Amino acid sequence: MSIELTSDAFANGQSIPAKYSCVGKNISPALAWSDPPAGAQSFALIVDDPDAPGGTWVHWVLYNVPADTRELQEDLPIKGKNVDPNAIYVGKNSWGDIGYGGPCPPGGTHRYFFKLYALDAAISLLPGATKDQLLKEMKGHILAQTELMGTFSK
Repeated sequence: MSIELTSDAFANGQSIPAKYSCVGKNISPALAWSDPPAGAQSFALIVDDPDAPGGTWVHWVLYNVPADTRELQEDLPIKGKNVDPNAIYVGKNSWGDIGYGGPCPPGGTHRYFFKLYALDAAISLLPGATKDQLLKEMKGHILAQTELMGTFSK
């Protein structure tokens, strides 16, 4: 079974509005997805740019998104350290910050992949984990995954 990930801000393969980038408000776009396979216990989201000059640049890492969640609002108010154990956990981006960092390519047009994973378990990592730590922890627990790709140039 597959999941579909969409945004009302941009269609797959289309340009991400400047509002969601470093030249705009630098806020996260709204995202929505379809029902996951049976047995899903949580979701994880990784947003990255494989076109960055120094290698893939991580823009956003979320995990332990509750299994009954089907959308994330625009400008999701998750920054810094989580204190609520039932809250969505936020990881570290490539700037070394906890939270969302919008598209900000040094030049040219870059692709930004919003990758959503349905997991059969909650992630045991504390808030602030890196993409690599999350991928390692998710290994063997991915029931389904999908992605939404947008482009941006400044």
